[in-house]
Amino acid sequence: MDYIIALKDFLWNYVIIFLLVFVGIFFTIKLKFPQIRRIGQSIKSTVGGVFKKKEGPKEEGEVSSFQALSTAVAAQLGTGSVGGVASAIMVGGPGAVFWMWISGMLGMSTIFAEAILAQVYRQEKDGDIYGGPAYYIRDGLKNKKLAKFLSVTFAIFIVLALGFAGNMVQSNSIAISMKEGFGIKPAYIGIVLAVLVAMIVMGGIQRISKIAELIVPIMASIFFLAGLVILVMFRQNIIPVIKTIFVSAFTGSAVFGAAAGISVQTAIKMGLSRGLFANEAGMGSTPHAHAVANVEKPADQGLSAMFGVLVGIIICTVTAFSILLTDAHLESYKLGLDSVAVTQLAFETAFGRAGSIFLAISLFFFAFSTIVGWYYFGESNIVYLFGNKAVLVYRLLVIIAVMVGTVVSVDTVWMLSDTFNALMVIPNVIGLLLLSKIVVKEADRLNDPLKR
Repeated sequence: MDYIIALKDFLWNYVIIFLLVFVGIFFTIKLKFPQIRRIGQSIKSTVGGVFKKKEGPKEEGEVSSFQALSTAVAAQLGTGSVGGVASAIMVGGPGAVFWMWISGMLGMSTIFAEAILAQVYRQEKDGDIYGGPAYYIRDGLKNKKLAKFLSVTFAIFIVLALGFAGNMVQSNSIAISMKEGFGIKPAYIGIVLAVLVAMIVMGGIQRISKIAELIVPIMASIFFLAGLVILVMFRQNIIPVIKTIFVSAFTGSAVFGAAAGISVQTAIKMGLSRGLFANEAGMGSTPHAHAVANVEKPADQGLSAMFGVLVGIIICTVTAFSILLTDAHLESYKLGLDSVAVTQLAFETAFGRAGSIFLAISLFFFAFSTIVGWYYFGESNIVYLFGNKAVLVYRLLVIIAVMVGTVVSVDTVWMLSDTFNALMVIPNVIGLLLLSKIVVKEADRLNDPLKR
């Protein structure tokens, strides 16, 4: 176990943070700041697409652009947006919030590139459409030996990172919040989750995307409105909190006392790592959802993908401000709380017992939708590695992982998830950089309405 901890710390301290920042800056410059220049276009096309009465004819296995986005956002808005943000603040201090914003802003250009490549190199197999890093690395890179090594490596790590360890994180957080909110034993939560997950994943991407399309807009809106209420209730703390975030981002923090002083490096590491866990940009997960979207141009889905990260930034900010405005981080330090329990304390401070119950319900839907989204991302890679014959076995193993996740140590789950997340980033980033010319070519087609 010590070796895994050492590997995780080395990757996040010296490899992944630099890789993600570099690839984010690279595509920001290469694509001429799409997160600024194209954000209006992204919002207009995504929000406007919800109200379109008709879309072009879909191929078998396709879903609408908004359904694909909803599946991607469902995966993004899991415990990373609730528990992950709280953990970032507890370990990295308020300054970690600033670095989460930076992670999100840079991630918008990265995920724009990921979605484009997922569309360009997607493929049909046995009536279903699949895509993602393993597919665009294998088919896009000219060096086929390197392509095979990177694609297989990515596929293995994403199955471990999301299908198993990641989904254990989600079910663990659900179990904690339900125990705190309703006093329900984790083992019972595990059984209920297993049944619900099984019912949905058996319907494949079509059923997963429909569930996501129904749940995501509602749960994100309600959570956002609750955050606005807290903002109004504790409005006297808004300016001090904003000042604290920016100051501690560059000077470190002694918010928990001199004995628990937090360095700038720790704030950056926690902000970027938890930011990645929340928006998943560069991780290579959400391209699997964007690959099956029915769009005219690959870059159209790139615009939707950017909007998804924007939603993630907003939800993470709501969580962060709820914690900092109510001083839940200070009280949690005294009580020894972490992760979801910190956010739960913030909502309980604002709304009493009803706040704790509200967050438990919110987290259930956040994390549950992530479980089914991550299940599908893993399935795409199981098909890549072993073919459709292995899907049933994978489904059973994910269901078991979801149940086990409700009763294991949260520290162990997060450690495994962080390690596998880091390992899957590396081959994906290499693939993105080597295929950047394709990304630029497809992005340029957005400027020419005659190019289809």
